[in-house]
Order: sequence, then structure tokens, then C-alpha cells
Amino acid sequence: MKRLEKKVAIITGGASGIGKAAAQKFIQEGAQVAIWDVKETEGLACADELGEQARFYQVDTTNSEAVNAAVAQVVQDFGALHILVNNAGITRDATLLKMTDEQFDQVLNVNLKGVFTGTRAVAPYFKEQGYGRIINTSSVVGLYGNFGQTNYVATKAGVIGMTKTWAKELGKYGVTVNAVAPGFIATDMVKSMPEKVLKMMEDKAPLKRLGTPEDIANAYAFLASEEAAFISGTCLSVDGAVTI
Repeated sequence: MKRLEKKVAIITGGASGIGKAAAQKFIQEGAQVAIWDVKETEGLACADELGEQARFYQVDTTNSEAVNAAVAQVVQDFGALHILVNNAGITRDATLLKMTDEQFDQVLNVNLKGVFTGTRAVAPYFKEQGYGRIINTSSVVGLYGNFGQTNYVATKAGVIGMTKTWAKELGKYGVTVNAVAPGFIATDMVKSMPEKVLKMMEDKAPLKRLGTPEDIANAYAFLASEEAAFISGTCLSVDGAVTI
């Protein structure tokens, strides 16, 4: 039996990159997947590529009303909901003295508030059925900081704090809540960086390579599975040992 057989999952930011890899992995493991993204063209193309087990929903996770409505629609369309992967995130990098209020607020709204709105929306469903898996995407920079990323680091550290809090609050309802902290991952955005920078990133990791979106998708799938039924409130670093 596949690890996620008969499960229904929402994956935010699921139209590309790590989110798309996660959608593919979850479907391979037997799940049905609701792909949430603000990018309609990419989202529809992704759902079409993944087949009948996937469905796209254009959702802005910073909008509480839209999130609540989308969760209700997913439950209506699929007949159930078991897993939420809060994967959506953005960057607006600048050093402290150059960062604008707009840059700071944009990143906090998507990366922190978006995780809050999604989790708050699914929690009543999970509570009622006595089961749920919530997986939040943090980052190794949320653990160790990073130059020029005050806003991003604040959100990714905040995600870890929320993860631990929700694990305490929701555990009695049969809900596990965990975070994944990716290291340097070879998404399309990262691969567009200069070759010199990519080589430097590879050299920093003891495994001497960048991670792949599939590496993170595998971690999501594990934490969503019954194999991780007694794991909650943790932050799993998937970083090729770059932080040791």
C-alpha cells in the first residue's frame, strides 16, 4: 500500500519548484492533491500535467476569507482533507539599513500570516475528524540567520515557533505539526544564479551538492505518512549538513 493512499492534501505554492515536486511525490504515494497558488497559468498547467489526482485552486494565502472559502471548497470537491503543506513563500532581500516597510510587510504577510491563515482554516476539520498532518516550510536561515534577509529570517524563525505551539495545541486532537528547514535547494530561481555563486554554495555543504526539490518533497511525504505518527513539534533540517 502506498504511504498516502486515500489521503487528501493541500499544498500551497504548489505550482512550481518545491511545491510542484511535493505534489508529484504525494500523488505517487497515493494522495489526491489540491494545488494552491496565486499563479493561475502555472497552476493550471501543473494540475493538467499531474493528472486527475490533482486540482488547482487560485488562492492568496494572505487573505483569510479566501483561504477559508478555498478549504471548504477542497473538502467539498474531494470529500475529505487530511494534510496541509504550508509551502508558499517569497523573498524581498535587502540589508537592514536598506529594507523598506513594504519589503518587510510583503514577506511577513506571505511567509508568516499565510501559514497562520491556512492552518487556522484546516484546524477545525482536523479536530472534528481526530486526525491531521500539518507541515510548515521553514529554512536553515530561520535557525542561523542570514545576511540581507531580516524579513525572510524573521518569518522562517516564526514558522518554527508556530509549529511548536500548534503541536502543543492540536496534539490532543490527533494532529501532528512539523516544520522542514531546507538548505540550498536547486530550484529554477537558484539555478539562475551565477555559476560562481552556485559552486560556492555546493562547496559549503559536506555532501558537495545542492539539494533538489525532490529532497524536500521526500521529507514532506515522510512527515505526512503514518511512519511519522509520533513525530510532532520538530523542525527537520534537510540541508546536506551545511549547518554543522
